[in-house]
Order: sequence, then C-alpha cells, then structure tokens
Amino acid sequence: MKIIHFTDTHFIPAGKTLYGRDPAAALERCIADINHHHADAARCVITGDLTHWGEPEAFDNLKQHLSVLKPPLRLLVGNHDSREEFRKWFPDQVCDENGFVQSVEDLPVGRFIYLDTHEPGHHEGWYCERRMRWLDAQLRDAPAKDIYLFMHHPPFDIGIPGLDRISLVQKAAFTELVAPYKQQIRHLFLGHIHRPLAGNWRGIPVSSLRAMHHQLQLDFVDRATLQGNFEPPAYSVVLFQDNSLIIHSHDFMDESPKFDMARPSVQDWAVMKPHS
Repeated sequence: MKIIHFTDTHFIPAGKTLYGRDPAAALERCIADINHHHADAARCVITGDLTHWGEPEAFDNLKQHLSVLKPPLRLLVGNHDSREEFRKWFPDQVCDENGFVQSVEDLPVGRFIYLDTHEPGHHEGWYCERRMRWLDAQLRDAPAKDIYLFMHHPPFDIGIPGLDRISLVQKAAFTELVAPYKQQIRHLFLGHIHRPLAGNWRGIPVSSLRAMHHQLQLDFVDRATLQGNFEPPAYSVVLFQDNSLIIHSHDFMDESPKFDMARPSVQDWAVMKPHS
C-alpha cells in the first residue's frame, strides 16, 4: 500500500500573494506530479495549515485546486486555519461527535487516526479533554492493529526555540495518553514544522517534511520571530511493505539536470577509475 503526505499549503484568495509568491503555483505542480506518478495511492493526507488566514475565499481557492487530485483525500486543520470555514467548504471530511476535525479509518495496513490540534486565536497546538477522550476511545478500540497518527502540531520540542513555543501545549497529557500504545503506534506524521524532520519520540517513529509554500530556516537561536525562506517544497511517498514503512521525500520542483549514470558520456574521471 502507498499513501502521499504533504503539508502546510497556506492558501490565500486567488490572485493574491504570500511573502511575494502565489501558494497555488507549487500546489498545482505537486498535484500534477502526484496524479502522473501516484494516482494509485490509497490516500493523500495534508497535515494542516491548509490556508494562511482562514478566509472563505482561501478555502474556496484551495478546494478548486484539490478537486483534480486523484488519490482519496484526508485533510487536517492547523493553527492558520478556521475550523468553522473548513467544515463549510469541505463537508465531506469527517468530524467527531464534538465537531473537531478528527476521524479514524481502518485500512489494510492498520488504523489511521487523524487529529485536530487547532485552537482558535492561538498558534500553539491544543488538545483538550474532549479530544483526549475521543483519541483514547480510538486507541482502546484497536487492541491488535498497527496504528498511524497524523497531526499538525508536534507533541514534543524539536530544538528550534521559535517553533517549540508554538508546539502542542498539552505535551505531558498527550504523552501519558499514547504511552500504553507505543508498541502499536508505528508512525506519527506531522505538519507545522516547515522542515524535513525524522526521529523517535518516546519509542514512536516520527517525521515531517518541507511545506508546500514557504519553509523555516534551520535556526537554533532563540529569536523574537521565525525566519523563513523558499527552499523547494516536497511531498512524501509512504510505502507500506513487508511489515515495514518506508518514506521517500520527493522534491517535485527540482529542475537540476537528469542523466543516465551508466552512459559513458556523463561519467567523469573519478567514476571511470577502477575500484580496488
């Protein structure tokens, strides 16, 4: 089985720019690449910050662009979004009984759980008691299944001070909740970070990737504001095979020269030297 993961599209109304660029430009190329190479993916998951300001016009613009994506779509909300507007523009996306944009589905490789860490008026992530109770029920209901979690905000610090200040607020409570299931939780997929990241949190493998529009500089200095850049965006191809999970990050806008590594015309002296 294969899924596609990307994040942080930061859409705005059509015809506008964000930091001098139109977020639609990268998404259009991303969707075209996915449709060409990965139309057979079981899911495409976007882990939040779908829009930048949460306006109706931004969600309208995003919905029009996503309408041509071939793989089945799952959307999460992030701190830049509006849950109310999201539910108006994407009524097909499942919410829980409390209206949070979180859901669960059982696929051949295990249980996928999509979480809502949005809190209106805050850039920090939030996971209240009602959301905790919902997640606890989904975990308890899957005693023999592999579990894959998707959320926008990381529930741990990543070492970048500016981002750590706006990570999940309820880190301790969330950690306590998932701890009994860490042997079942095969992976945690994140948004929010705007950087490639891989590691292990309390025994749970985690990953994130560069955002669709703009990135954050790798900066371990504690500054008053976050520093951005335009490193190229990426999407992840996630392969489930032979009881393994493999993640390939694809820089779909890369325009560097392509060549056949076996062609003598492109081999330089170092390649041609015999190996000892």
